[in-house]
Amino acid sequence: MCNATKMINLRCHQNRIGSCFPFPSSISHLRRRSAKTPLVPLHFSSKELSTLFTMDVSRAVSQNEMPLALDAKSEEEYASQAKLLQEYANICSIDKAWTFKSDCGKGSQAMFLVSQANLLANKRRKHMVSANISQESNNSVSFQWTPFPVEMTGVSITVPSPSGLKLLVVRNQENGSPTQFEIWDSSQLQKEIHVPQSVHGSIYTDGWFEGISWNSDETQIAYVAEERSSSKPMFDGFGYKKGGSTDKDSGSWKGQGDWDEDWGETYAGKRQPALFIIDVNSGDVRAVQGIEKSLSVGQVVWVPSTSGLQQYLVFVGWSSESGPQKVARKLGMKYCYNRPCALYAVRSPFHEAEADEVTFKGNESKSSEMVNLTGGISSAFLPRFSPDGKSLVFFSAKSSVDSGAHCATESLHRIDWPTDGKPCSSAVIVDVVPVVMSAEDGCFPGLYSSSFLAKPWLSDGSTMILSSAWRSIKVILSINVLSGEVLRISPSDSSHSWTVLALDGDNILAVSSSPIDPPQIKYGSLTKKKAHASGTWVWMNVSSPLFRYSEKILSLLSSLQFSIMQIPVRDASNNLSGGSSKPFEAIFVSSSCQKDGVCNPLIVMLHGGPHAVSLSIFSKSLAFLSSIGYSSLIVNYRGSLGFGEEALQSLPGKVGSQDVDDVLTAIDHVVDMGLADRSKIAVLGGSHGGFLTTHLIGQEPDRFVAAAVRNPVCNLALMMGTTDIPDWCYVGTYGSEGKTHYTEAPSVEHLNLFYNKSPISHISKVKTPTIFLLGAQDLRVPVSNGLQYARALKEKGVEVKVIVFPNDVHAIERPQSDFESLLNIGVWFKKYCV
Repeated sequence: MCNATKMINLRCHQNRIGSCFPFPSSISHLRRRSAKTPLVPLHFSSKELSTLFTMDVSRAVSQNEMPLALDAKSEEEYASQAKLLQEYANICSIDKAWTFKSDCGKGSQAMFLVSQANLLANKRRKHMVSANISQESNNSVSFQWTPFPVEMTGVSITVPSPSGLKLLVVRNQENGSPTQFEIWDSSQLQKEIHVPQSVHGSIYTDGWFEGISWNSDETQIAYVAEERSSSKPMFDGFGYKKGGSTDKDSGSWKGQGDWDEDWGETYAGKRQPALFIIDVNSGDVRAVQGIEKSLSVGQVVWVPSTSGLQQYLVFVGWSSESGPQKVARKLGMKYCYNRPCALYAVRSPFHEAEADEVTFKGNESKSSEMVNLTGGISSAFLPRFSPDGKSLVFFSAKSSVDSGAHCATESLHRIDWPTDGKPCSSAVIVDVVPVVMSAEDGCFPGLYSSSFLAKPWLSDGSTMILSSAWRSIKVILSINVLSGEVLRISPSDSSHSWTVLALDGDNILAVSSSPIDPPQIKYGSLTKKKAHASGTWVWMNVSSPLFRYSEKILSLLSSLQFSIMQIPVRDASNNLSGGSSKPFEAIFVSSSCQKDGVCNPLIVMLHGGPHAVSLSIFSKSLAFLSSIGYSSLIVNYRGSLGFGEEALQSLPGKVGSQDVDDVLTAIDHVVDMGLADRSKIAVLGGSHGGFLTTHLIGQEPDRFVAAAVRNPVCNLALMMGTTDIPDWCYVGTYGSEGKTHYTEAPSVEHLNLFYNKSPISHISKVKTPTIFLLGAQDLRVPVSNGLQYARALKEKGVEVKVIVFPNDVHAIERPQSDFESLLNIGVWFKKYCV
């Protein structure tokens, strides 16, 4: 039930793009676009739009065209909404950003990786945008953008070197072709290296196992790639072919039936992420030795060396052996921080040979063996070394691992690295930022970040900059890793959300947005350069060609308003802990020009997880639905991230009751305030949000006029045997003690409780028209869950529409699928919310 179907929050940008790009535009397969050529040239007639984007289950399953019975009114609605949605779909988002020192010694340069939906190709188009940054004498900042973007065709990932003088471009090839490494400088391609499938498979670029790290002298690159496939038996028309065959035309084939468990959702077919190093000069690639076969590795970084020779690597390892019996069982990894992991150190296979056998302090392992650096803690990930190499800092999700909640309040820790530079298994783990159980009003609620910049440090070498959820707002924090001081440095007098993109020396490049305000690039400067803890941050607007919207969208957004509401808990005195009895929040978005006191129809939006959070950030989904005449109530029920650990841990064991009651409380709150009409309320949610949606239409059958669900959890008893996270079925149902109950062979009593906790137990009461959007390749909440519930509704005569996307996983985020999904939701609600 992890959060994969939350609304896609796109930081939006304009279409005119450019800058002083620090690397050449002639990078192989990178293309410049004419300023006169639109990035997504989609221009359709009303009839073409309705034909392209109005598809129901008959098309999704059989690929047939839209049924001819579509009436003229529905066709016009599809065409009208599709035109507007197309404008929102064209909006770009910034995926990553980097800054570099300027060649002329004045100012700096910024480089942005931008993506945009390409509906016709059903992919996200990526391009680079660059700018020169110069500080003005009047304490302002100026960005000079180059006139054109550079399209990154076929590029899997780009990683600048530590000096910023080289750029690694990786291209994962398909159909067994080699992986391509390209090393570029400011003017040309320096080197191209092809690594065949016989060495390793594709490089991980998923943001979790992903890890690519240059060493300091830029001669070696460590990275994570799929371990090469094991040999398979060969067969031909005469049976088993002993010794295999090299004759491709002999009519032989390799065995295909061997099954090897993967890490679940989005990792289908991925067996084993492993660690490799490439020598940039020679092109030699070596697998790192000494790592246990039971470990999947990721997030590798080089250990700084006092001798100037980098020999050691630190990486994160996840064991595939789970439970007291150490059974090899890979549970789903995506969105799940409750998987035990540790930091390990290992020596590079390219290290210079030493005459004597090397022994690590506190460990009798040989030089080729790994050292567990964090054996005293159940979770350690995202390692970062301080600039002087004296401290290793990392996140921990120990609250998740220890409780079983798939995501919870994080903590930040530090290891003081040995002065001789060699890894040590007995190093003391220092708590820098502990888990916050329950925060006082307005105070720091705990860390909810799970991401670091590659270079997160200010010049003092001890202050990190990162983004984190703070209740319903995303904020920028500074954390001193020596003193543990945490400061909110983005404006505290605003409900906008802020995300750090990159650091420019002691300045911050960030983006700010709200549900009704498209993203704006910001540049933050500290007024007291020598006192990071006590300085004042000044934030300047950056004029950017990335933020260009049609007059229609700007006009529609200007008519909206939003607020973050505090919702008191019902019966807060009933034996609730301090944190779980405090108010939760909901974001309310509405039109500022409603006439005669008539309220727009209300859509109640519910995030997945359940341990996720809806933030006050710009979302194309929310903006589109608001633009076609709806108010929105986005509920961060208890169990959401950003509100302290006590509130979060109050939900496991009470799913389907406490979270349902919180949503109903929030609805009553806005109705009682006169902001919503009780007779015109729809509900929308995905994953656990779909679990809540189907619970609500069953427990309150007269409350909602329409419902929409994306990959909903409808039957925990069915999900238990088909999902990649069966452990969550137990934790959600039983609470943290569900970890001890968990088994692959649930008892009748367990299955009965799963059923009773599920929406399907209330199906006899449902009468709300419901649309289902389902990903056929979903491993988290398999398509059978939604289909069973939808079929049961049809048996009862409830109006149902089912759309299945044959090639989509849990998130349903492929551009065409996302477009079709949102368009059908809009049309469905228009049909019933009148």
